[in-house]
Amino acid sequence: MSGHGGETGRPVARLIVILILFGLGVAAYLFGRDYVRKHPQDVPWTPLRLDDPIGRFTLRKLVALRDDPAQCRALLRQAGSADTAAAPRLGEPNCGYRDGVTLLPAKSEARFAPPNVVTSCPVAAAMLVFERQILQPAAARHLSSRVVEVRHAGSYSCRRLYGQSEGEFSEHATANALDIIGFGLADGTDVSVLRDWAAGAKGAFLRDVHDGGCDLFATALSPDYNAAHADHLHFDQAERGRSGFSVCR
Repeated sequence: MSGHGGETGRPVARLIVILILFGLGVAAYLFGRDYVRKHPQDVPWTPLRLDDPIGRFTLRKLVALRDDPAQCRALLRQAGSADTAAAPRLGEPNCGYRDGVTLLPAKSEARFAPPNVVTSCPVAAAMLVFERQILQPAAARHLSSRVVEVRHAGSYSCRRLYGQSEGEFSEHATANALDIIGFGLADGTDVSVLRDWAAGAKGAFLRDVHDGGCDLFATALSPDYNAAHADHLHFDQAERGRSGFSVCR
């Protein structure tokens, strides 16, 4: 009798195990689906939206826009950007751009000085997220004001790294970089990378701005990197960003 009971019990036990595993699978699927819906920025297959919070795959998606300038410009429009397509700049070996975007402030956003700077579209897309989610919150947190002006040293420059006569070309050679030298705030406060990098609240603001840029740009360099960057923050969208790898110094 006991032998037959054991044989009968085994199929029932197997069925219970199958039902438990099925239930766990359904729960995991529902949890995963809900997580993706609430955190699209943290998974690789969801479309990029510039108004989503910054997540694990935001940088990779921004750099991937190099392959689809039309989609990049569409994302800027959807996010309410005033940036406009720039005329292509071609003709010089290893230099120039086809997907240039003129950075223009939308209502309530900071202006660029000098105005009408042109960057690659992936840089423009990252700058929009950067201002809204990194720059303005950092200004409010450390300086109790808003940034109204982003001062820069340019984007496009047909040159090799560090201006050398040989070696790799800089990301500036394709307008795929922007050098920021300081900020003007609504209350009249002036922040200079050269002067204020290690100075109290202004220094804390600049360091937060740089560190936040590391999540949006393939390269984010500061005065801590070397003497050549003593007066600016360098942001670019180098190819390495496709893998999610950034140089943050």
